Amino acid sequence: MSKTISEINEKIKEGKAVVVTAEEVIDLVERDGYKKTAETVDVVTTGTFGPMCSSGMFVNFGHSKPPIKMTKVTLNDVPAYAGLAAVDAYIGATELSLKRGMEYGGAHVIEDFIAGKDILLQAESYGTDCYPRKEITTKVNKDNVNQIFLFNPRNCYQNYAAATNSTNKTIYTYMGTLLPNYGNVTYSTSGELSPLLNDPEFRTIGIGTRLFLGGGVGYVAWEGTQHNPDQAKSENGLPVAGAGTLSLIGDIRGMSTEFIRAGVFQKYGITLYVGVGIPIPILDEEMLAKTAIKNKDIYTRIVDKSGKVDLDILVNYEELRSGQISLFGKKVSTAPLTSLYKSRIIAEKLKGWILNGSFLLTEKVCDLPAHNKVNTLEVRG
Repeated sequence: MSKTISEINEKIKEGKAVVVTAEEVIDLVERDGYKKTAETVDVVTTGTFGPMCSSGMFVNFGHSKPPIKMTKVTLNDVPAYAGLAAVDAYIGATELSLKRGMEYGGAHVIEDFIAGKDILLQAESYGTDCYPRKEITTKVNKDNVNQIFLFNPRNCYQNYAAATNSTNKTIYTYMGTLLPNYGNVTYSTSGELSPLLNDPEFRTIGIGTRLFLGGGVGYVAWEGTQHNPDQAKSENGLPVAGAGTLSLIGDIRGMSTEFIRAGVFQKYGITLYVGVGIPIPILDEEMLAKTAIKNKDIYTRIVDKSGKVDLDILVNYEELRSGQISLFGKKVSTAPLTSLYKSRIIAEKLKGWILNGSFLLTEKVCDLPAHNKVNTLEVRG
């Protein structure tokens, strides 16, 4: 038996669709088997809430009188890129405040915009005949600017390597604080709830896919940067480290600070925690089987973030989620950077939207690349 997205959408409109989360579907399969569950379930919802440094926001401020061609822009003292049209700018999540440094940055500006706060805009220009103003200082918010949308070049990593530290000193990384001598392990994925692990071959996820983004509706805009579908895989076909990625886009006016939050990693920098949920249409039994993966069957590689030791260790997410693993003969604590609590809320919220008919599924308009060469940056004369 097979279904189409169009047929599933009709069931959603009629209030007859059966929707479950990626955790709930596991129990259904164990109770009823793959065939019956595939016939019964129409959509499986996923969720993740974790740090996504490759995030940012476009904003169009509108024109002043007299107008200005902005060439240097700060928002709450955080530099934004202004090499666009006259009053467009892009602010990256990891950009630091000129005066406050790591206390406040682009991610905080984005969160404050979503919260409806006033943001101090300061801009300079060299002045032109058609844009004579050379400076402006004012306050803006999400209601008095024009377009304002999140655009994240890389989100939703399809698995990600866990991190540890082989050296005899504490190191501070984008994977958090890593203690000396393999003193801890950190990891960053929601495991069996993770969107791209539930559709590992991108059968239903592609350019144009509608999704939950930051509490509102977003879309897959393109493949994400560092998209690496050729990553090494375990026997079950799932990648064992960072593989596929997505570029995501969505209007911040529909978002919530419950699902978009700034974060600061000690002695490393600023990041943005982003909530993403993607619905997986159950087109057939094979699709259902992909969504019924368990944490014990999803493996990731452990990496030494000091770069001193090339480790060859695989661990599954059931072990990581237990809070402790065995590493080189000793018990080592583990800690997630991704919030399982928030990931579950996202999967449930998306499930609710579909059940009440306010969220329909989309056909992808283009496939994501099935193969891609990921280059390294070589120093050349």
